[in-house]
Amino acid sequence: MIKIFKEFGTLTGVAFQIKDDLFDFGTDELIGKPTGIDIKEKKMTLPLIYALNNSTSQEKRKIINIIKNHNNESEEVRKVINFVIEKGGLEYANKIMNVYKDKALAMLADVPASPSKESLEALIKYSIERKK
Repeated sequence: MIKIFKEFGTLTGVAFQIKDDLFDFGTDELIGKPTGIDIKEKKMTLPLIYALNNSTSQEKRKIINIIKNHNNESEEVRKVINFVIEKGGLEYANKIMNVYKDKALAMLADVPASPSKESLEALIKYSIERKK
């Protein structure tokens, strides 16, 4: 049981982090926090990595240059956000987040029904459905 719950925690944590990464590409009004923070901090998140891996070498150089050298300029950060959106980075990250959710829920399949199990199922669902 300890192995199951450890794996559940890891899978839930990864899904939670991907959801957090997705927030960086939303709008301030919807999520209640500024967007582009990960870009400003030069963090390579799953949506960005996917977009870079699915871009031309010229696009990749341009985006990496912005992240390294112009990450405090709002207009440049917006270009990176738009690039990630256009390259399907958000859709990909959302798909992967749901894979982690499904794996986490599957870990609980053999756990006997109980209020604790219901709470864990609610936790993973909250982790990926949260709005903030």
